[in-house]
Order: sequence, then C-alpha cells, then structure tokens
Amino acid sequence: MIYNEEFETLPREALEALQLKRLKNVVERVYHTVGFYRKAFDNAGVTPDNIETLEDIRKLPFTTKQDLKDNYPFGMFAVPMSNVVRLHASSGTTGKPTVVGYTQRDIETWSRLMARSFVAAGLTKNDIIHNAYGYGLFTGGLGAHYGAELLGASVIPMSGGSTKKQLLILQDFGPTAICCTPSYALYLAEQGEEMGLDMKSLNLRVGVLGAEPWSEKMRREIENRLEILALNIYGLSEIIGPGVAMECAEGRNGMHIFEDHFIVECVDPVTGETLPYGEEGELVFTTLTKEAFPLVRYRTRDLSRLIHEPCRCGRTMLRMARISGRSDDMLVIRGVNVFPSQIESVLLGIEGLEPHYQLIVDRQDKLDTLEIQVEVGEALFSDEVRSLQQLERRISKDIKDYLGVTAAVKLVGPKSLQRYEGKAERVIDKRTNVFNHS
Repeated sequence: MIYNEEFETLPREALEALQLKRLKNVVERVYHTVGFYRKAFDNAGVTPDNIETLEDIRKLPFTTKQDLKDNYPFGMFAVPMSNVVRLHASSGTTGKPTVVGYTQRDIETWSRLMARSFVAAGLTKNDIIHNAYGYGLFTGGLGAHYGAELLGASVIPMSGGSTKKQLLILQDFGPTAICCTPSYALYLAEQGEEMGLDMKSLNLRVGVLGAEPWSEKMRREIENRLEILALNIYGLSEIIGPGVAMECAEGRNGMHIFEDHFIVECVDPVTGETLPYGEEGELVFTTLTKEAFPLVRYRTRDLSRLIHEPCRCGRTMLRMARISGRSDDMLVIRGVNVFPSQIESVLLGIEGLEPHYQLIVDRQDKLDTLEIQVEVGEALFSDEVRSLQQLERRISKDIKDYLGVTAAVKLVGPKSLQRYEGKAERVIDKRTNVFNHS
C-alpha cells in the first residue's frame, strides 16, 4: 500500500527535477533569512546563483550539531517566532540542547510523512495504534501521534514507562500496531510472559520500531515472541523527527527515504567526499520543504549505506540500510541520545568528584542500562556510607534531570579507575555485539 502514490512512485527524472527546484528555493531562502548560512556560504564562496544542478549541492558547506549549539536556541530559525507553533529539543546539559521549531505547515508535512510511514507498514484507518514513544520534547511520541490521526487510525497515547499498565491496555483495547523502541517491544514481551500472558494472542500484527540501533536477530526475536511484523523507521529531530525514512511491509529490505522532502548524501566521515551507492558512510541530509528550521547538508553522524536498486513495493525513492553505528561518540540509550561529554559536565558540577569516570552500557532484560563509575576524593571517600549513598542518588537524579536517562551510579575510591596516556576510553558498550550480530 502507498499513501501518496503520485510522489512516492515518481520516475527518478521527475523526482530529481522536483528536488532541484526545491533545493534552489531553500538555498535562496536560508541565505537571506538565516545569518549563519549567509556567513557560511560567503566563506565558502558560494551564492544561491551557483546552484544549477543537484550535484552543485556539494559546493555548499556542511552543517554540524555544533553549529546548532552555537546558535542556541533560535538562531537557525528561518521564520519569525510568531510563525512557530511547536518547539522540540534534544537532551542537553548546561542549558544547551538542540532546539528545533515547526510552523503549522511543517507540522502538516511531518504528519503526512508519518502517515506515509504507517501505510508503508500496512496500516489503515481501521487500525488501533498503541503509541509507546515518549511524549514531550522528544519528537517520537507526538510525531507518531499526529501521523496516526491524519491516517484516521485510533491512537492510544501511552508514552513510555508504566509497563504493567501498557500490558493491560494491550489486552483490553486490542491495538493492532505498536510504536516503540525495539528494546521496549522485547521488554513488554518478556514482562507479559512473566505475568503469565499469552503475548501471541494479542491483536497486535505490526510493530513500527526505531530510535535505537537493532539487529536482524532482534527483529526475529520480536516477531516470534509477539507474532507481529516488525518494521524499522528512521528519523531525527534536526531533520523533522520520525518519518524521514520507513521500511515497507512488502520489501523489508532497507528504509525508503522520502526524497521529495529530503536530499540524502552518503559521505566519507573523514574526507566528506560523496561515496557511491552501496558503500557505507555518514548520512547527510538537506531539508527541502521545512519552513521554520531548514537545514542544508546536515551531518547526522549516523553510519549507513544507500540502496539504489528498485523495491518490489513500487516506490522509486532511495532506501537506506539500518544504522550500523556512529561516526562520533554519541550513545543511544533507550532512544535517548547521550554524549559522554554531557555526563562529564554533570559530574564536574558536583563538588568532591574527581574527573575520572567510566560508563558501562549494557542490555539486561531486553532494556539498555547505563552504569556510571566515578571516583571521589580522599576526604569524601572516608565519609560514612550514608553520605556516599546520598551522593550517588544526587548524581543519578542530576543525570536524569539534565539528560533524561536513568543511570546506576557507583562511587569508587581514589585512583581506582584506569588512567590513559592517550585518549581516555570512557565507554564500555557491551551491546556492540548485539547490534552487529545479524
């Protein structure tokens, strides 16, 4: 099934003509409305008049996450705040998250892209969608919600957490589809089985799963335990949120990128040079239709490869393989993006802690876990156990407040963590084998 057949099956020549028209428009617009872009383009010696073909996009400089932080909070917006109807933000610390804005038309575009995604998953207005993505500043919950409503489906706005209640709703309301992270889908299955529920007897038939890396092995386990079709969705707040690309039920081999709204490039993470189809590199996106927060050549740091071969579903748009990793040190923990530098900033703000720490990321009971081991000074370490426990709770609370992720904190004695002569290896990610195993 295809939601917008006119655009999703455009012949490549017509699609690329549409992309070029929209690219010229967005470059012209950001040059005259966003100070950052005018300066960046001038420094690169390029003006809107230099964009005559799609290949000319390579003349434009990249935009990075640091650029967004440097222009915090609204410096990258291309419209007056009076035209912005919604704000979302990434996790951040010291008051510097990445902020994204939407006009009313942006919200409508986003909703249509999510409706496309649901139809690609085989869903219709007759479905009941259990939405367990988080609602709030995170784009997952509201993005899926508005798309499902536009489709005409019935939405259950569960958000995350409250697992026993989620299981109750899954039994009593009879949803036919679920949106959540893959690890939470497995956790729900496991918790339900422990409670004696027959998870295969639920009405669920489709899972729209994303916001974290997962493997083919994990897909098979989810499908077996819930007896559903598990499909991969991709998105990121900076580009629009979920709905940038979606796997179709017919092909199940890569996610269709909605190219009438985005230009995608796959580049060498080191040189920035464009790579041929099929070769793994870093994804770079340019938004073509966003009004409030357009981005030109945004480096996602997500590693993947582009698939050019036609799909049996009939869509003509490029597909992207599942995300294989990151070109920076960002961690994705239960769908939340976390940088070790953010955790370090929180730790250094607490008196008595040493600047030595270790992050241990694992997956237990199908859910991501984060343990932070941090050294304390001699004076503090000699304090009574009760004081140390209070300090652990404070660190854990600060991490949750600033970054939105739950962490187990373990204080360790002075000089007990390994020292490094070169770059410190702060992260031990035990999930790596899980993600890479197919």
